[in-house]
Amino acid sequence: MLNYKIPLIPGPVKIPLKIREAYLNDFGSADLEDEFFELYAENQNLIQKLLHTKNKIVITSGEAMSILWGALKSTLKPGNKLLAVSSGIFGEGFADMAESFGVNSEIVKFNYDEVPEPEKVYNAVKKFRPDVITAVHCETPSGTLTQCLEEIGNIAREFGALFIVDFVSSAGGANLNVDKYKIDIGLLGSQKVLSMTSNISVTSISPRAWEIIRRVKYSGYDAYSNWEKVPEIKFTPYTHDWHGLKALNISLNEIINVEGLENCINRHSQAAELCRDLGHEIGLKLFPKSEKICSPTVTAFYVPENLSWEKFNFELRKRGLAVGGNYGILAGKVFRIGHMGSQADKNLIREGMSIIKEVLN
Repeated sequence: MLNYKIPLIPGPVKIPLKIREAYLNDFGSADLEDEFFELYAENQNLIQKLLHTKNKIVITSGEAMSILWGALKSTLKPGNKLLAVSSGIFGEGFADMAESFGVNSEIVKFNYDEVPEPEKVYNAVKKFRPDVITAVHCETPSGTLTQCLEEIGNIAREFGALFIVDFVSSAGGANLNVDKYKIDIGLLGSQKVLSMTSNISVTSISPRAWEIIRRVKYSGYDAYSNWEKVPEIKFTPYTHDWHGLKALNISLNEIINVEGLENCINRHSQAAELCRDLGHEIGLKLFPKSEKICSPTVTAFYVPENLSWEKFNFELRKRGLAVGGNYGILAGKVFRIGHMGSQADKNLIREGMSIIKEVLN
């Protein structure tokens, strides 16, 4: 399908018209104009409010995977140690990425249908003594939300490790406090709760992380080293996406100043609860072990036992409904409904779940 009649995939989500209209502007060169750097600074302030942080905000061009790589390469050298706190595919991915450039990585594993437990993390950190600890707030393939980021952040500080968190698909739709959780590097993508195209990535960076970044001196395209003084110096390491920055500004203002962050989080919570309730009514089985650990931005259900994923997905798409499949060991077994950003809409959820009910019947 080129366009989704009923879009409920877990990102990229449906883009509201107001945000799409940002790309109709005929902007000048981002390298030359003061207005670009003024917009960059305004977005930094709005993101600090979104994330509850005083840390420096870096806004770059590219899909969110670019900053996952950038965060690791900017803070680690071959021979350093990384401990990945993992209850899913993306959690494990941090270790795989770090190992690819010579970092000694270990994983403290939890089942995909569970979330991390602080005591087990503490014991792993005490034994391994990592330079960096990574965690994922929302494991999108599993539909779970890590509940103990604050505890992990405190553990990282106790042992002198940097704390890197992927909140790509949760920030803005779930409770998150970067400073309270002692997150040194926080990673956010534009195609989830922000309801944009996948062309802008956002990172919050603490002062202690900047110290490490200066020491590592990584200088690739995805490096953070040349962004520390943007926009003050009115220079970016490469030509930035002014249209994307404008779309980001529209999205952030809608969340912070129009709807209100608390209301936005509540909207996501209510959409998720409705999705789970309707799923239960029509006989779907949740993948997470408990509703208490379910994400407010995406719900993961088991594929119905009497249908293959391919047949199930074909029947849904034939009726105009697009949901998400899965990856790795969850492929063909678990599917996902994305109710984030513009899709955290009760009417859309009801419409989509009615299609699923029709297929199951």
